[in-house]
Amino acid sequence: MNSIKPNERLNIREILHDLENYRPNKRGWIWRDISPQKIGEFTYVQASPGLKNFVPLPSARNLGNIDPQPDAVITTEIASGRFEDDIRRMRMAAYHGADHVMVIRTAGQSHFDGLLEGTPQGIGGIPVTRKQLRAQRKALDIIEDEVGRPINYHSYVSGVAGPEIAVLFTEEGVNGAHQDPQYNVLYRNINAIRSYVDAAESKKVMAYAGMAQIDGAHNANATARDAWKVMPELLVQHIINSKFSEKIGILKENICLSTVPPAASPTPDLKLNLPYAVALREFLSDYKMRAQMNTKYMDSSTREATVTHVLNLLVSRLTSADIQSTITPDEGRNVPWHIYNIEALDTAKQALVGMDDILSMIELKDHGYLQDKKREIQERSILMMEEIIEMGGYFNAVEAGMFVDSGEYPARNGDGISRDINGGVGAGTVVERDEDYLAPVTAHYGYNNVEQYEPKYKDDPSKLIGGCTFEKPEMIKFIDELDDTDNVYLRMDKTEKYRSGGILKPEVEWLGDGTVVVDLFFPENHRVAEAAALVTGKKMNLTNVEVIHKEILHPTEGTRIQIKGTFDFDIEIDKLVLPEIIKVSSEDEIIAYVKKNPIRVVAGTAGNDEHSVGIREVLDIKHGGVEKYGIKYEYLGTSVPIEKFVDAAIETKSNVIMMSTIISHDGIHYKAMKKLHNYAVEKGVRDKLILIAGGTQVTPEIARENLMDQGFGRGTKGIHIASYILDKHKEIFKKW
Repeated sequence: MNSIKPNERLNIREILHDLENYRPNKRGWIWRDISPQKIGEFTYVQASPGLKNFVPLPSARNLGNIDPQPDAVITTEIASGRFEDDIRRMRMAAYHGADHVMVIRTAGQSHFDGLLEGTPQGIGGIPVTRKQLRAQRKALDIIEDEVGRPINYHSYVSGVAGPEIAVLFTEEGVNGAHQDPQYNVLYRNINAIRSYVDAAESKKVMAYAGMAQIDGAHNANATARDAWKVMPELLVQHIINSKFSEKIGILKENICLSTVPPAASPTPDLKLNLPYAVALREFLSDYKMRAQMNTKYMDSSTREATVTHVLNLLVSRLTSADIQSTITPDEGRNVPWHIYNIEALDTAKQALVGMDDILSMIELKDHGYLQDKKREIQERSILMMEEIIEMGGYFNAVEAGMFVDSGEYPARNGDGISRDINGGVGAGTVVERDEDYLAPVTAHYGYNNVEQYEPKYKDDPSKLIGGCTFEKPEMIKFIDELDDTDNVYLRMDKTEKYRSGGILKPEVEWLGDGTVVVDLFFPENHRVAEAAALVTGKKMNLTNVEVIHKEILHPTEGTRIQIKGTFDFDIEIDKLVLPEIIKVSSEDEIIAYVKKNPIRVVAGTAGNDEHSVGIREVLDIKHGGVEKYGIKYEYLGTSVPIEKFVDAAIETKSNVIMMSTIISHDGIHYKAMKKLHNYAVEKGVRDKLILIAGGTQVTPEIARENLMDQGFGRGTKGIHIASYILDKHKEIFKKW
């Protein structure tokens, strides 16, 4: 399959066929061709050439179906975990203007400590295996020919497997990647020395491939208690990674700052975000700006998320962003669905085109609040950089907890992320090279004594062995599938009737998932409305009924609910079982309590279960896990024997056990819970421990029935668990 017509479906089996012999068409990042465009009656200044095939905005039907394209590269994140279905979504996204496809999702590749091959499907949505990368890059070659514009493919170079991932990405034609050693150090607790050594090697490979590099500075405002207070630190992090990358060899035009407006309405959005963006653009004008949407304060309302997006897009236009990210409006409630990828793309296109050439009509004042605030942010960042230098450098500053402190620099509240330079993942694994060290490969960073063997190959060491995989891709060993029971071919067999075009079924995430969304209104309070909505879905014969959004229109007069299904029957309110009230304590209350009463957690996935994404989400500080509130944890990993939880809790003097249990066949999750309780009783510590079970098949009722103190299911956040731990700890230990 080398080409396709708009009225033809992508044949995924053809894309998978002969994948072993596929080679990417190109390497390196491609920016849009920027020039004024005359389309219909209108001239667009901040514009790029149009597409061969496209879907215009709905309003364009009254304007001759014109589809003007803005100048900025437009990003969409697509990663459901089934790469074969994501290919179709990529095609839809390209028709709506996306030319930067990111395949990164929460707690995925950045947690990996090794390079994987042959996984049945993407881990956390990340196509880290060669097959998945290759299939999607091959599909994008076809799609970009269809729309008439290059499409950049992007993922994540992180974790202690960063250099290996960078090599894999180069081999497979990945065009851009996140790479920032500070991300590893601060948010993944990877040893600082190891992180920077790995980053140097990774960045060297990325420079060879011409990849665009996006940094991770924005994670500071995603993690900080008050994001608008870390603006000086954001500038510092951008500067550190940008200069590091530049010195290693990445071109300035391929160094991209991941800029996220730190605040969101109902704060005075522009008064906080615009001075920061201006300060950043002025300080770091040599580099590109990748403007991302603020998601820290995002709830389940797609309307609210869209308004935030548009306000962020105004800032992008006023400061000339080069890449415009489109975090989807359902980011706060599910792995993004097809429809919301498209909504986000259309929002970006509509807003950017609507604000075309705005700076020819308005002017940012060169005096007053905007400039004063901009200068203040810059001055604070300079002072912070000077203090880092005085402290002996970045590593010492991290060790002192300077980063992600809740005070606005130079104020310090002592709650920043602190990492021991001699600790963390990969500590002690960096070994100094011998003088005769040789690596006969392309794009290698650091001292490489090639001259001892062949002086003429000093600048091209791979010629010593006739070239490496970068020059000779036939040397790459392609691994197809390793699992006979769970692989792409079996998944496609199950959905083949939907691929043939004869049978149609609604979907939101995967082909044939049968999911529909229903918007409901009940003239009642939110507890009653939520309960009524769940009953409604069940009476529609839906399974796995979920409330994905609730919005109070008035405390007593009405509530809007979104679920999956259809509706045409009445609900008897007095027969409803009202949902359990989930108490959530304030962040300040939790932090204050934990400071006075140290709490330690032992956590892991039980039995023969290898799932880890969910439990890392509620543990790690990056995603607002319990670590954020000062709760220390010992992560035991996956497939943890039940006895090990209790033994580890005794050994580490922990108060809490958090056991993740996803697998449910033969009631194994029930058995695991009871076994945990019984072993704690046997060891004489049950009354000293808070036992918590979590997973997609776990509810509070199921957990308590099986002798746990509490259970947590879908949608659980770190603050829910931290709040429960606080209350239960008070009850057991009477220390407050």
